[in-house]
Amino acid sequence: MHPKHTILLVEDEKEPADMLANFLEMEDYDVLVAYDGKEAVSLIENRADVIDLAILDIMVPFIDGKEICKRIRRHPVLSGIPVIFLTARDKEKDEIEGLELGADDYIPKPASLKLVKAHVESLLRRQQPQHSKWIQYGDLYLDTVGKDLYRKEERIDLTSTEYALAELFFKNPKMVFSRQQILEHIGDDDKFVFDRTVDVHVKNLRLKMGDSSNVIKTYRGLGYGLNRDIYQP
Repeated sequence: MHPKHTILLVEDEKEPADMLANFLEMEDYDVLVAYDGKEAVSLIENRADVIDLAILDIMVPFIDGKEICKRIRRHPVLSGIPVIFLTARDKEKDEIEGLELGADDYIPKPASLKLVKAHVESLLRRQQPQHSKWIQYGDLYLDTVGKDLYRKEERIDLTSTEYALAELFFKNPKMVFSRQQILEHIGDDDKFVFDRTVDVHVKNLRLKMGDSSNVIKTYRGLGYGLNRDIYQP
């Protein structure tokens, strides 16, 4: 039995989409279904931390499969996942263009459910685990291996202290840290630091987070932590 994987399926024809999704779920996959490009982009933005593979129809409303593939390849979390184009368009130029966009496979419709499953399994067997290094809250993604923070597709340029703060909060979403606890986490033995140093670092981190700055909450009389009113761990 394969480990549990989540597949993003983008298909505007509801009956075939539901049939494929139900089949894959019976084969022990989790499936996120989008019936148009806008739904697909929303899932990419909000569920990127769980998606392991994408199956995209090219001709879907609002945002087509080619643009969705481009967004996946630009995304900090999803850039390396396998992408399959499943489409009725079987012209050679479309296949070449899809592969040039970064797709890993191209299956013309109609295709049997078992054939799609075989392609999915083949790609996932070659795939390295993608998500263990990522922690997501809202549209913020913390890369715990590369020591980077992203907002949507943009890397946020952090100092080492600001990253240490972000990592502390993201890895401990249920905790509120006092200034003293934060000082002990970010403190440098060679420097003399003050309580207000924490306030300055938190302020700078929030500024760099832009519209997502409310992910960090000030708990009066206690300290700082993730805003549990907005992002449920």
